[in-house]
Amino acid sequence: MKYNRILLKLSGEALMGDRQYGIDPERLSEYAQEIKKAIDKGIEVAIVIGGGNIFRGVAGASAGMDRVQGDHMGMLATVINGLALQSACEDAGIPTRLQSAIKINEVAEPFIRRKAMRHLEKGRVVIFGGGTGNPYFTTDSAAVLRAIEIEADVILKGTRVDGIYTADPEKDTSATKFDHISFDDVLRKGLKVMDTTAFTLSQENELPIIVFDMNKKGNLMKVLSGENIGTRVQL
Repeated sequence: MKYNRILLKLSGEALMGDRQYGIDPERLSEYAQEIKKAIDKGIEVAIVIGGGNIFRGVAGASAGMDRVQGDHMGMLATVINGLALQSACEDAGIPTRLQSAIKINEVAEPFIRRKAMRHLEKGRVVIFGGGTGNPYFTTDSAAVLRAIEIEADVILKGTRVDGIYTADPEKDTSATKFDHISFDDVLRKGLKVMDTTAFTLSQENELPIIVFDMNKKGNLMKVLSGENIGTRVQL
């Protein structure tokens, strides 16, 4: 395996499967099985999950809601998704811990860096919920921040698209895919990989990002074994 410790970033929308909203148990089970393969190979796995399948603070704000209130609702949505993913992982026989950036002690541990790293060393999957615990920061920013804090080797951004393209491949059939691209080229070309705060933080800390299709069975293990799938962003 190419990596020892990874941070897997999953969007909330990924959990919907073919539904219009909410959580698809089948999709959760598929993800848990993919994660189990990585754990069985001795890879330490941490996960940050979004909440867009339940609530988006930005969308609430655009409809007139207070942005801070909306973002707090989004944080709670990520905890709900974290609980669902934790349940699916444990059904697959994976020891899992959910840590939250906001205090919700009845359902999740508080985020403590050293404790999270110890869980990983013991072979437990650690799911980070609650984003960064602050409004105006996305779960992309939370993913990069946590990856740096736990000293992950790479950020794996699992999406429904198999990499980074010159344009949106779902809208432009002539869009071409990048196998490798530098941080500077992403910024220069105006490509949307993560929000600017998250992307800049990753660049400053020389933390590579791999964008790949998480919904295709076996792709996670292919990335972990060093196969050239998806798009790798590095210096």
